[in-house]
Amino acid sequence: MRAVVQRVAHASVGVNGKTEAEIQKGILVLVGFEDVDTQEDIIWLSRKIANLRIFNDREGVMNKSLMEEGGDAIVVSQFTLHASTKKGNRPSYLRASKPEIAIPLYEEFVKQFEADLGKKVGTGIFGADMKVSLLNDGPVTIIIDTQNKE
Repeated sequence: MRAVVQRVAHASVGVNGKTEAEIQKGILVLVGFEDVDTQEDIIWLSRKIANLRIFNDREGVMNKSLMEEGGDAIVVSQFTLHASTKKGNRPSYLRASKPEIAIPLYEEFVKQFEADLGKKVGTGIFGADMKVSLLNDGPVTIIIDTQNKE
């Protein structure tokens, strides 16, 4: 699994002109899946993101997690995180899981993330042409890959 975690002042995701999720201060998580991903990866990534200390404390140091900050989250599935650009100019998405594998992984990740945060998170619609809007705060953008846990 690969995730791009962005600290945001606000974010939203829409489909066909309808807002599916909208948050103020919090994080936007773009997540992509591959066939080798497991339940262990889901748990590890969810806990890693929930506990990332990317919010400022009183001294202005990134020392607080999303849970400590009380912020909200949106999770959007994004298969393009597994794009390969080694050959030519057209990215290849062979490593990205097909929907029949990715959808259950995505749903399980959202469920695990909600459990770890202790609150609902916003989502887009898997496979839809989504419009994601955000104001990156910092900017703070963290890339995490479960294949590189160490």
